[in-house]
Amino acid sequence: MSSAVYDTLILSDLHLGSDMSRADEARRMLRQHRFRRLILLGDIFSDLNFGRLTKQHWKFLGYIRKLSNPKRQVEVVWVEGNHDHGLTDVMSHLVGIKVYQEYVWEYGGLRHLAIHGHQFDRFVIKNVRMNYLATLLYLQLQKFDSKNKPVARFLDRLNTRWLRMSAKVASGALIHARAHGVQRIFCGHTHATMQQEQDGICYYNSGGWIDSRPTYITIGEEGVRVHEYTKRTNDRDPRQERGEAHSPSADVAAESGLSEDAEYQSVGS
Repeated sequence: MSSAVYDTLILSDLHLGSDMSRADEARRMLRQHRFRRLILLGDIFSDLNFGRLTKQHWKFLGYIRKLSNPKRQVEVVWVEGNHDHGLTDVMSHLVGIKVYQEYVWEYGGLRHLAIHGHQFDRFVIKNVRMNYLATLLYLQLQKFDSKNKPVARFLDRLNTRWLRMSAKVASGALIHARAHGVQRIFCGHTHATMQQEQDGICYYNSGGWIDSRPTYITIGEEGVRVHEYTKRTNDRDPRQERGEAHSPSADVAAESGLSEDAEYQSVGS
């Protein structure tokens, strides 16, 4: 586990329900860090069909539920993305956290704002039904793609470049930040990391967790950093490390988020 204690960790575009979602790696990454606030910056789900969620996807949701326990002293914030639309009430009940359209907080004397970013993508706004059908087709394509999903990942990158999403979202976000008196603004949506500064306002994109190089953002005393997750060779189930039996019933409890977490560690301690 990292010795640093971050004020905020931001993760976006996990797309649970997608065959390309790297939910297990995302959960392991969160376990490796200490932070006072976690922002799930939109598109945590691919769509509203919970039947597509795998065992690893449920384990991620179970871990988020544990983090949201007040004993953890971690503020967990869910910012709604375009793929999460319609899940606000469900997620509040399922994992015990509030869902926001955008979230503002103060740190280090600066005003920060987190918003998914699809609000600045006119193509998505004007073609809601088309995007819904495209998502269904894209999820089906992943079923027939090979193990590492090279075709699906190529199409995802091509879509971002063709629609110039990175530039459009960055431009819209900077205008939005200026209008709201914000010095730092954070988005997801494009699946591509990006940093840009304009007139004293800093824009950051957290990337995503469906590509071969998943990324996330930390905010702390050293400033804002964009990290690329690299799987460690010793990334194993902690139960196996302690020599505990791995029972199916324990898996069910962990996946549902109903099991009691025996240890709570405050990041402030």
